[in-house]
Amino acid sequence: MKQIFTIILLLLASTLLRAQIAGMSAYSVLDLPSSARASGLGFDYLSLPDADVTLTLDNPSLITPAVSNQLSVAFVNMFAGSNFGTAAYSRHFKKLGTFTFGLRFDNYGRFQGYDEAERPTGSFSAADYVLSIGWGRAVTDHVSIGATFKPILSHYESYTAFAFGIDLAATYISTDRSFAATFMGRNIGSQIATFDQILEPLPFELSLVGSYKLADAPFRFFFALNELQQWDLTFEDPLNPSTSTDPFSGRTTQPSALAQFSDKLFRHVGVGIELTIKQNFYATLGYSYRQMVEMTAAETFNLSGFSFGFGINVKGFKFAYARNNYHLVQAPNFISVTTNLERLFR
Repeated sequence: MKQIFTIILLLLASTLLRAQIAGMSAYSVLDLPSSARASGLGFDYLSLPDADVTLTLDNPSLITPAVSNQLSVAFVNMFAGSNFGTAAYSRHFKKLGTFTFGLRFDNYGRFQGYDEAERPTGSFSAADYVLSIGWGRAVTDHVSIGATFKPILSHYESYTAFAFGIDLAATYISTDRSFAATFMGRNIGSQIATFDQILEPLPFELSLVGSYKLADAPFRFFFALNELQQWDLTFEDPLNPSTSTDPFSGRTTQPSALAQFSDKLFRHVGVGIELTIKQNFYATLGYSYRQMVEMTAAETFNLSGFSFGFGINVKGFKFAYARNNYHLVQAPNFISVTTNLERLFR
């Protein structure tokens, strides 16, 4: 165990040294949530004491024997002909523990190729594929840990790259299960085979996600602190600069120190709320300040940063739907179906 712990620390340290803002690294497929429930809140993953295999794909510390034999499939129609999907299955083994096996893909569609003289060379496709093997166990009555190993294959036209990533997570759940919190290091790893001899980083992230269920009301509140490995997540858009220059005096003005601090702080924060009715129905609403400020069109009102979803249990099947308003043009629709194979064929 000491040797394994040392290897994990070395991987974490090397990833921290080259950590970048999300969106500025390769393998953006790793930033997409696998759960419609998480997507409906605008989160990458959830800290939720529910036996739901879709949650364990992104949070391995939620892998318990309670999710054994659950099967889930999900599909998202993204932008401009691209689509994204996942499949997950969990199984408990007496001697080895509980595992979740997953497969996700991001198909970016077909493109028309051209040579140097702009002559058509035919169409080609581009896609990312991620295999995941997750394991989790309870350390105490309140604390559980988990890890996911993720080989990643990218194939764009005739170019292929390969990488691996590891997610490490620890979750605390209160005695009455009203409060849960997860601290996670995501996408710890490296590229092995590159496209063009250029080593590209994985979208490494440290984050803290929690939830709290009210005792006498059917509401659960969620919060997320994302990208904790880097304080400043701002990006200066040359077409929409944060500073302005007076055309007469030539004096440059910029936001106050308090406004700049608040902007940087809230870019790390996500919040959401879920209404649950008798474990058979839930509805979610989420908000991300960072997504709003990065995707809002100038002088145009839209719902960028907001997300919503719902789920319903019908005769052993869990259906979930989510819609995340990334920007003004289009909002992807996330659909997933989950069932317990043992109950289904009993």
